[in-house]
Amino acid sequence: MPVRSLNSAVLEWPDAGTVESALRSWAGDISLRRADVLLLGYFGSYARGDAGVGSDLDIIVVVESSDEPFERRRIGWNTSALPVPADLLIYTRDEWAALSADGRFRRTVEEEAVWLIGGAVKCGRLRVGD
Repeated sequence: MPVRSLNSAVLEWPDAGTVESALRSWAGDISLRRADVLLLGYFGSYARGDAGVGSDLDIIVVVESSDEPFERRRIGWNTSALPVPADLLIYTRDEWAALSADGRFRRTVEEEAVWLIGGAVKCGRLRVGD
């Protein structure tokens, strides 16, 4: 998280490289602990390269399945190791497949996403086995 300088009231915001490095480490830990993760990546300002002070990290995860409702899935995912606030969206394989390829959100993710786990998105479809 942003930290306050000891000698000043100014907040220091981590640079994009620091954020991406922390996210890659976090994703690596996730891949070791969760075999159900099919895709994990980020989109938005950090993926586009235009993040600035106050930008959050938009993370998308696709898991095989989940018994939890969409709104509650992120509860079990600890993002406190990330240096900026994170918006974590967790979809099941079926939910991701059901999102319209013509929809704005899906199109934005497919255009911007930097995939750290999986990344086998071709023509808007998750390829089985990747």
